Amino acid sequence: MADTNPFFSPSTLPYQLPPFADIRDEHYRPAFDRGFEEQLAEVAAITASTAEPTFENTVIPLERSGQTLQRVAEVFFNKSSSDSSDFTNALEEEIAPLLAAHQDAIRLDPVLYGRIKAIHDSLDALDLDAESRYLVERYYDEFTLAGAGLSDENKEKLRAYNQQLSTLTTRFEKNLLADTNDLAVVFDDVSGLDGLGDGAISAAAEAAKERGLDGKYVVTLVLPTGHPFLAGLTNRDVRERIMAASRSRGIRGGENDNRQLVLDITRLRAERARLLGFETHAAYVTADQTAKTPEAVAAMLGRLAPAAARNALAEQAALQQQLGDGGELAAWDWAYYTEKVRQATYDIDVAAMRPYFEAERVLRDGVFFAATKLYGITFEERPDLVAYHPEARVFEVRNEDGSELGLYILDLYTRDSKRGGAWMNPLISQSALLEYPTIVVNNLNVPKPAAGEPTLLSYDETNTLFHEFGHALHGLFARVTYPKFAGTNVYRDFVEFPSQVNEMWMLWPEILENYAVHNVTGERMPGELVDKLHESEAFNEGFQTSEYLAAAMLDQAWHAITADDTVDDVAAFEAQALAAAGLANPAVPPRYASTYFAHTFSGGYDAGYYSYIWSEVLDADTVAWFTENGGLTRDNGDRFRQRLLGVGGSKDPLEAYRDFRGRDAVIEPLLERRGLAG
Repeated sequence: MADTNPFFSPSTLPYQLPPFADIRDEHYRPAFDRGFEEQLAEVAAITASTAEPTFENTVIPLERSGQTLQRVAEVFFNKSSSDSSDFTNALEEEIAPLLAAHQDAIRLDPVLYGRIKAIHDSLDALDLDAESRYLVERYYDEFTLAGAGLSDENKEKLRAYNQQLSTLTTRFEKNLLADTNDLAVVFDDVSGLDGLGDGAISAAAEAAKERGLDGKYVVTLVLPTGHPFLAGLTNRDVRERIMAASRSRGIRGGENDNRQLVLDITRLRAERARLLGFETHAAYVTADQTAKTPEAVAAMLGRLAPAAARNALAEQAALQQQLGDGGELAAWDWAYYTEKVRQATYDIDVAAMRPYFEAERVLRDGVFFAATKLYGITFEERPDLVAYHPEARVFEVRNEDGSELGLYILDLYTRDSKRGGAWMNPLISQSALLEYPTIVVNNLNVPKPAAGEPTLLSYDETNTLFHEFGHALHGLFARVTYPKFAGTNVYRDFVEFPSQVNEMWMLWPEILENYAVHNVTGERMPGELVDKLHESEAFNEGFQTSEYLAAAMLDQAWHAITADDTVDDVAAFEAQALAAAGLANPAVPPRYASTYFAHTFSGGYDAGYYSYIWSEVLDADTVAWFTENGGLTRDNGDRFRQRLLGVGGSKDPLEAYRDFRGRDAVIEPLLERRGLAG
């Protein structure tokens, strides 16, 4: 094993791409074990030193530590998210508490903390560059918040909390994936799918075939409450059936029921927060974000919620009028009648736009084209490089001068082994100290049509691809010295900002004209349709903002409970939280309910789902800047790359934003965008 385990030494492939063709299941656990052992030995060498603590003998070796562990962890957690199996599920449950204990062994080491504190206390006397100084500040703050200053007795309690929580959040994710697969909706014949396009029907047939249900049709569930198919399905009972399946996840009893996990996770987080000196978990989390306090988050969300709820009610009245005497508008009707109203008001049929969003053209002539125009970078597919799954494609990315930038891997299609949603993650992140290159991965969950048929994206899927590629650009462009600052290692409530900005190019005239070509006729999207798209950009924003805010405020409510509070009913708590937020509209359910709220209970956004709207303040202000300064130009791209994307996490993000914009962001562009101004 010592000679053959591919994780034991850096890859010799281009960009240190992991040798996926050589990696087998039996390699992971030994690599984790060696990674734990090596890093603890590296840290022990730091703490054993009798020399006075310095940046060079403490912080630099700490940054160099853990390279074997990093190699195996990046590959394994990418696989467990995008291509899980019984093996990865079992190993992740084993590894999660061990990894939590390992991290605690480092962050709670009193000698290591003492050395970092000594360096931090003498910062003004040290001749450090700005990035090195910021590195010391971040280590000191993170170790302090992690509990490094606690008594030995309380550190033991903290370790127990962290290990329990790592186990429970891992279990939540596995339960959700299993229940999502179990609740996929099966149709015996195609009549139930009336209203869907050929591509969607083909994907449903393919999903059934993959499950051994030849001749039938399977609608797999997506992560949010609503499903894209609800906008087209003509049969109201079918729409209700799909919505009911979605909202049943995690509440049906049995081994995949997540209700007790929600209660246990939130209770343990509250108890841990108190141990760490905070009243609530939300206070603990926001203390190390740009928001700083849950009160600041509540003030912003509370400012937006009343206007969003009013707008949603106005939209609901218009939809009810379309429904007529067909009964009271329900949640499963909203998307369907929204398209009816949109078509009547703006003469736009969003579902009929799919032929203009053929996936390959969107990728090459839209997403890549925009990046080339803005940043000068180029893309070349590398079929000679093997990724972790046959459907994952590898692209080499180069700068305008031909120099290497990194590898980009796209994994577009949904499958039962992939968790829901869309995301970006690194496989290796650039660092001058370690001489590391960059490899980033985008995962989406687009239904795969039958072989030989085109993949036609929905409007939302197209937007998602632009969004996730914004994360990829952030990861590719970051040029830092230290691993801690690599790629998208920034504050959680800042990380969505670059990805949101990249969405603006989807409908930018020069970009849209280049990729929005009908997959059958070859005709470009008509100019009048483009104009109507722009006119209707604020349409249905009441609903979209309300469903998002409902989830964000639910996340905050769960993490505003204290260690003394008793919560024993998930549904009752949800209802109370939504009522308190003024968002208890049955026709507009939260984007995620608690038992399938992966962001907050397994995805690292606990008390942080507000980040999307928080970041959107910066995004909307940046879109205004691009628009005022000539839009899609190389000068604009270079400024955004050099002053924001390129700094990674190596400086305070709001300071980086001021450097880019010349001032702090203002909220007015966001209010205007979401129809909340006035």
